[in-house]
This record gives sequence, C-alpha cells and structure tokens, in this order.
Amino acid sequence: MKRILILSAVLLLVAGFAAFAIAGNGNSSNDKGPLEKITFIHYKKGFAKPPWAGGGGGSTDTSSCYGFLAKGAKWKTTEPYLINPANAEGISESDVVSATSLADAQWDDQVLSDVFGTGSVNYLASYNSGNLDGVNTISFGSVDSAGAIAVTNVWGYFSGPPQTRELVEWDMLLDETDFAWGIGAADKMDLQNIVTHEIGHSAGMGDLYDGKCNAQTMYGYSTEGETSKRDLDVGDIKGIKTLYS
Repeated sequence: MKRILILSAVLLLVAGFAAFAIAGNGNSSNDKGPLEKITFIHYKKGFAKPPWAGGGGGSTDTSSCYGFLAKGAKWKTTEPYLINPANAEGISESDVVSATSLADAQWDDQVLSDVFGTGSVNYLASYNSGNLDGVNTISFGSVDSAGAIAVTNVWGYFSGPPQTRELVEWDMLLDETDFAWGIGAADKMDLQNIVTHEIGHSAGMGDLYDGKCNAQTMYGYSTEGETSKRDLDVGDIKGIKTLYS
C-alpha cells in the first residue's frame, strides 16, 4: 500500500458537526489532494436526541440511510490489521478476535473483494492519533471525551476527484476506562456490536444521526446491552455496495 507522509488536514466529526483544522496545504501527486484524517467519536445513546426527534419526515424507507467519508473514498487493496486485546478486561483474547472477525465479515460479505484482511493479535499494537505509521489497529484504552465509547481515525485522500480518492490507514480505540465490555451482556457494551459500527468507518462509511436511521449499524449512538447493530441493516448494505461497486 502506498504511503505518502505529508502535512495533514484534520477533520473532526463529533455528533454530526464537522470542524476542519488545516495543518498544511501541500498536495500529493496524481491530483489526489491533501492527505487528511477524519476522526469519528461514538457516543453513548444518552448523549443523543431520542429516535423520534430525529426528523425523518415521516418516511419509513431507510434504504437511503447511509453516508460516506467522501464519495469514492475507499480501499484499493485488502487491508490487514492488528488487534491488541490488552486492557479488554472480562473478555478473553479469543473472544476479542472472534468478535472483531465477525464484525469485519459483515462488511466484507457485501462486496466482491474483501475490504479487510486478517486481524492478527499483537500486544505491541497501539492507537495512533498523529501521523501515519503504516499500521491499522484495534486496541483498548482511555478516550478523553465524556460519554465516548470509541474513537476511530481514518486517513485518506478525500477532496480530490472522486476517482482518485482512497483510504490509506485507520486506528480504532475502545474506551475501557468508562465502559465495561462483554459479549451479549445486558449491562456491558457489546464488543461485536460496537466494532461492527467502528469498522464501518474504516471501510469508508460515515455516521448517521437522522432518527429514522436509528436501526442502522452506522447510527451514531449505542448503549449497554445493544446487539442489534451486529448485523447490517438495509441502508448499511446499500451504502457499502454503492461505495465498492
């Protein structure tokens, strides 16, 4: 995978509001535009408007419930990643790997060529929020934002012509200081449920905040005991198929 280290522009997405902080104005070759980082913060449902306040316009059709990091911004190669199970208290290493594998398969099963490669355990892998390091990772640690379940950074070329846009790296951090994690436990964050959402960002999918889209995996809020987002809904499926068509 081609890596180009240049000054990056940072796009921070928090509860549907975007703020740009341009760290440099250099352009890459081939008219891709600047290399940028998008940060998604996944909040607990209590920080959201209730579903009935989302403004769905009365429509029950959720096939349009999807969004992208940027039109055309996707992986051009199958991407392996590292999993660091350290600090995943109460969940075995094998369960962490299994939940992650099931999560990425939800997206891979909808496209012709796998987006995600093998997830390998590496206890030295760490979350990266700075410059590119050439490694995609999933790990557990502390997320500073109150009520944040997880944070995922995705680097890529998002502003050039759609045909030149692509993703180049991602890093996911699951908050183990404020939330307990489990597999199907009513009082804990379900690991597979949350990772399926977060790894959707890693594939190029954006958050959803319209209340009519609250059944979609990419809806921007979750809570303890929720497992329904383990499986993609109609909008998620249409979105990933559209992006990788």
